[in-house]
Amino acid sequence: MRNASVWRTLLGVENTVIEDVEFDEEAEVVVAHVRPRRAGRGRCGRCGDRAPWFDRGEGRRRWRALDLGTVPVFIEADAPRVNCAVHGPTVRQVPWARHSAGHTYVFDQQVAWLATQCSKTAITQLMRIAWRTVGAIIARVWADTAADIDTFAGLRRIGIDEISYKRHHKYLTVVVDHDSGRLVWASPGRERATVHAFFDALEASGAGRCAQITHVSADGAEWIADVVSTRCPNAVRCADPFHVVGWATDALDAVRREAWNEARRAGNTRNHGWAEGRRVTVATGPARALKHARFALWKNPENLTDRQRVKLEWIAKTDPRLYRAYLLKEGLRTVFKLPADEAAEALDRWVCWARRSRIESFVRLQSRIVHYRAEILASIEHGLSNGLIESVNTKIRLITRMAFGFAGPDALIALAMLNLGGHRPALPGR
Repeated sequence: MRNASVWRTLLGVENTVIEDVEFDEEAEVVVAHVRPRRAGRGRCGRCGDRAPWFDRGEGRRRWRALDLGTVPVFIEADAPRVNCAVHGPTVRQVPWARHSAGHTYVFDQQVAWLATQCSKTAITQLMRIAWRTVGAIIARVWADTAADIDTFAGLRRIGIDEISYKRHHKYLTVVVDHDSGRLVWASPGRERATVHAFFDALEASGAGRCAQITHVSADGAEWIADVVSTRCPNAVRCADPFHVVGWATDALDAVRREAWNEARRAGNTRNHGWAEGRRVTVATGPARALKHARFALWKNPENLTDRQRVKLEWIAKTDPRLYRAYLLKEGLRTVFKLPADEAAEALDRWVCWARRSRIESFVRLQSRIVHYRAEILASIEHGLSNGLIESVNTKIRLITRMAFGFAGPDALIALAMLNLGGHRPALPGR
């Protein structure tokens, strides 16, 4: 065919013979009739190994290519099968598309790039495909990308955390590289087997790589800590300061709820009518004030508003036990601001204070702090926290909102890896 090289460039195909190009007036599409060059024939579509002819398959088939202006384009060719020694009868490999895909390489590449840049509606309308098709394309592109790179190369300091991606307790476990800030691994699940799967993949990528991990930060979950101590016994384990202070905040809120319930039982309520056959009561006086005091107790002192400072002063005068719980929370937060050589003594003094506080929730908390004392001090000494991982989790949550409609978590993970793994797809021809 004349101008075959021009058509190969327009279609974005290589090692392909352009036999004919026609315009289907009825369907209003351009159809390019092609065949692989002789050197590319007779290879298995799955593994690419040479294989003998088997049969003609299901005849000719079409692959979607990038549009020419406003006109959809399809590539049409024979799809015979070869008899692979490993996979048996398989459709032969073609140089313009992946096996079992209905779109060309350049079409997949453009969709993957758009998925990292645009909204769901923009992609589906621009490319004229369903959103689930986008998920399948993203999974294919990431699988090829991951096969060509070593995502675990140079991994030394990592953070492990989990994130909910769907209702009914559906979680992803994510691993982030502290040094580069990129997402290196993600998988469905939130259990020991999931963490073991990461270390299995790490070791499979290169013998001895688990032993090369020097630091691991996590939120103190036993299902992470137990596996890390087994698979990386020499790694320094760091407890995330944000989660440790979060434990103290939860203990403080338990004390606030106890004070609020005591105030209600003391008669600081009034009737407020009926709803669904039940009497409705609302808090008054001290009970009402305590109900709206949570943010004054939770926030850092330097971030309090004037009204919240007044509320805190009122709590100090009227409820010494709740105010003491607030001071315990702030005391633990202060430990993380101290130099490493002072933090150990300050943490031990805090544990003694909490142990003698006679506040049940903080007595339980100090036992937990004692259990994780080494990890807490390690995080202070090495300056490691899960702040970077939480930042990645926030971005994954945005991606999760975009990924609604995908058939499973694999497409979500592929989209997250393309966005946050440091290997974003490029536009075709760029």
